Amino acid sequence: MTKYGLVMASDSRTNAGYDQVNTTRKMHSFTIPGQRVFTLLSSGSLSCTQSCLTLLQREFDQGHGLADCESMYDAARVVGNTMRKVADLDREALEKDEFKFNVHFIMGGQIKGKPPALYLLYPQGNPLQATEDSPYLQIGEIKYGRPILDRGIQYDRTTLEDACKLALLSIDSTMKSNVTVGPPIDLMAYRENDLEVKSYRRFGKDDPDLAKIRARWEAALRAGILKLPGVKLTQDGKALPGRTIELIEGQGGEAQLPEPQQGAAPRGS
Repeated sequence: MTKYGLVMASDSRTNAGYDQVNTTRKMHSFTIPGQRVFTLLSSGSLSCTQSCLTLLQREFDQGHGLADCESMYDAARVVGNTMRKVADLDREALEKDEFKFNVHFIMGGQIKGKPPALYLLYPQGNPLQATEDSPYLQIGEIKYGRPILDRGIQYDRTTLEDACKLALLSIDSTMKSNVTVGPPIDLMAYRENDLEVKSYRRFGKDDPDLAKIRARWEAALRAGILKLPGVKLTQDGKALPGRTIELIEGQGGEAQLPEPQQGAAPRGS
């Protein structure tokens, strides 16, 4: 979430063990153009997620739920109450066979006349709102992509365009480190007061633009390491205690890495 609007991204891999890996869309939108727009990202149990989305869509088509709530907080409560309905239906049977009711949603959007907002919905149905001090939310496998967002997102300074790059890098870094996260990547950028989704793209496994941003990011990381202070390893016994590894200014080097070819993985990856 930035002062310019919202950026939301999701992968498309779902699995129930090593031999049941599938591709499933995790981004879903509910829109009345010019009046309201909501985008939901999901993680957790696919069957329970589908039940929640089915109930939300049914109410929306009838003009209720997300179609007539008065604020983004009320919309978050609509999603949370729907999660509780599904939990009432399925939790007992799941837990009887030692499965947890595991459903999370992120909901972002805007209602006409109100500011955009971003919420995380926990399995119990309670909402957590993103703030200017904590302007991003994650669900699913979060740890590998979080450092990029921690260092990159600033509510009042990050443009939507830069937020798109950070979102792509965050998910791509997660895919690099965890096989349970995989393409395609769905990316949506919402500019405040658009009141419909105007900017959306799906990046497939072999998308050349995704390969380009991945290769250049990895090259930039390696180039950044070369520009840091040098490291001196002392093994002659003359170093002060605790100082056998020292940082030396001006010893980092300014070597430039070659530009990686588009679509090709950088050498050494």
